[in-house]
Amino acid sequence: MTPTPIPRPAHRRHVEAAADDPFSRGVARGEQLRESVPAALEVYDRLFTLGGISPAQVRDDAERALDAVGRFRPAARAEMAGIAQGSGTDTWHIGCLNARTEILARSAAVPPGECTTIVRRRPAAAGPPRPTGIQTWDWHVELAARWHTLASRGGRHDVVGLTEDGILGKIGINSAGLALHFNILGHVDDRVGGIPVHVLAALVLEEAGSVAEAVELVRGAPLTSSGSFALFDESDAALLDLSPAGVFTVPPEHGIHVRTNHFLTPAPAAGEKTWLYQPDSTARRALVRSRLAEAPGPGHAAATDGPGAADELARYLVTGPGEAPVTCLPDPAAPFGRRWGSLATVALDPADRTARILDGTPADLPAHTWRVLTATAATSTG
Repeated sequence: MTPTPIPRPAHRRHVEAAADDPFSRGVARGEQLRESVPAALEVYDRLFTLGGISPAQVRDDAERALDAVGRFRPAARAEMAGIAQGSGTDTWHIGCLNARTEILARSAAVPPGECTTIVRRRPAAAGPPRPTGIQTWDWHVELAARWHTLASRGGRHDVVGLTEDGILGKIGINSAGLALHFNILGHVDDRVGGIPVHVLAALVLEEAGSVAEAVELVRGAPLTSSGSFALFDESDAALLDLSPAGVFTVPPEHGIHVRTNHFLTPAPAAGEKTWLYQPDSTARRALVRSRLAEAPGPGHAAATDGPGAADELARYLVTGPGEAPVTCLPDPAAPFGRRWGSLATVALDPADRTARILDGTPADLPAHTWRVLTATAATSTG
């Protein structure tokens, strides 16, 4: 069966919220998502039901996640309560959206989507090469209209990026120049009870001013679920395996990090849910690594700097029939819960504090244009 294009709204929603008080910031976000949050909840309710997770269990999980957030960062819980008020929903509903990864970990019937990330050092006009990154965000196609771009201002750092409707954060960059790419991983001990990985991503971007600060924050968080953060600033980069077994640093290969959806360090890999992503994850990573190995090095004249770097990196993520599906399109014959695609492509550059967000797959360039957001001014183009 031929994959089908991903349905997309004519105008992707952009949410801006600026307030020193986190509850007020949440209200501002929620008011702009008043119609879309209930629609996102409806899709997740169907996914939870498909996974055999009862409404009572979903609510209990959501409230436990809210309690964990409240203990670790009361301000983040207040912002979630604000989103609930602004969108006209119950706070526990916002809790279940933010903990959707942990709740769905209960189910083997709803496998997660797949994402591919590259962080590579690019040449700079002066000084040593600097890290830049790109990723596909692959998720259930039924949620293709249920995400938005975001500019959040008023916390320790301003943040721009992409997240799902009702969820505090996902992928982005802050005004200190710290960037975060996000991939989901799976461990047999994943469960509700700690900080949801999406909430942790939002906290890192709001609070951390460098890779070192971000790693310290992550290591201090109570984690009971898995994921991967690719963290980088103007001079440093770190790739983390997050899991109930602990937080582990993945060494770079020739200055490059390539992340798909399996653990890259031994301790969490021993408890990996290999049936979720393999052999696909290994095949995608091998393909991207082989392409990068053949590419010009960071000091080569053909290695683009500046805005063109996003287009160049995106080319490594374009795949077609017979190749590992880095560019992911939904299979129309697949049942609900198993139709996923590349809902967005995101490129981050710490040097100019920009997030470039493509409402499409990497293959949609150059027909579609990037929406460019900067963490130091409330502007966007595209």
